Amino acid sequence: MVIDRRRFLAMAAAIGLSPAAARAALPDAGGPLYLAARKRGGRDEAVLLDETGRDRLVIPMPARGHSFAIDADARRAVVFGRQPGFFALGFSLAGGEPAALSLPEDRHFFGHGAFVQGGRLLAATENDFEAGRGVLGLYDATPGGGYRRVGEFDTGGIGPHEVILMPDGKTLCVANGGILTHPDYGKLELNLDTMRPSLAYIDAASGDLLEKVELDPRLHRLSIRHLALAADGAVWFGCQYMGPATDRPALVGRHRRGAALELFEGPAETLRNMRNYVGSVAVDASGGIVATSSPIGGQVIYWDAASGRCLETTSLADGCGVAPAADNGFLVSSGLGAMLRTDAAGHEEPVLPPSREMSWDNHFRIVGA
Repeated sequence: MVIDRRRFLAMAAAIGLSPAAARAALPDAGGPLYLAARKRGGRDEAVLLDETGRDRLVIPMPARGHSFAIDADARRAVVFGRQPGFFALGFSLAGGEPAALSLPEDRHFFGHGAFVQGGRLLAATENDFEAGRGVLGLYDATPGGGYRRVGEFDTGGIGPHEVILMPDGKTLCVANGGILTHPDYGKLELNLDTMRPSLAYIDAASGDLLEKVELDPRLHRLSIRHLALAADGAVWFGCQYMGPATDRPALVGRHRRGAALELFEGPAETLRNMRNYVGSVAVDASGGIVATSSPIGGQVIYWDAASGRCLETTSLADGCGVAPAADNGFLVSSGLGAMLRTDAAGHEEPVLPPSREMSWDNHFRIVGA
């Protein structure tokens, strides 16, 4: 599905947002800015907001959004439709009309992406659903490139979800969730008995598979989904377990290049309350505290990045989006409209109250991180 400029403007008018509103100039926020997808009053939107929860820029979307690729230096981002996503919109954080990415008919987005090669390319996790393989779609992100699709890399697995750029600026880490899906069947899992989730490290210039690590075969239904980088360069990941609901596998892990995957359980009660689902992973401004959210379990769990020790939990109904706050701690958003400022010491401060008119989606991203 291709969304061109004319269709975008027609859709914006239909939901009551003028092109001028989408192009509104960015005010001086005086602090960090964040990106999130939401549903407000029945409208799907991508929004740039400050740490007090105030809107700075609103971009209408044709369907539910998920997460973002962010190029902080160029002050721009791309929002992706939720899996199976058939749209992505590139936009400037200073406002202006979004540019729609052209997606082949036999691909769909998984909701995540990253700018690479100094911002010259955008890499998006995609499903080659007829062949049943994961790819990184590559899009021309140069000035005037119009996010034209220029190729793809194989991810070395099935169902790639989140992708992040490693600190060297040359390597991509991809969470291959291992779940085979096809849009004809919605989100139905087609290969539960043969899943092989993995982390794959890919050369961002050549597409070469540099390293691939898999979980123990006994955990083949533990789908690796979301990623974040700690200060020491370790990749932290969150999982979604596709096995029996009574099982209690660890859902949070860490990987260092050249080593085996590590998994951390935390206290038995905390693990049980996660209900086999992690929806988002983030690291605080220091790089030393990791937050993992479980919207199904209604809690955010904090981990020491050095030791893997579970530190504290925050209870928040349908809480999923997590992003680092400016100094320490996190901002956490809820599918019920609430937003909190929290930290691993147990402090909680309301930012936005719950709302019947507002629903935040799964991810909350700080611009520049």
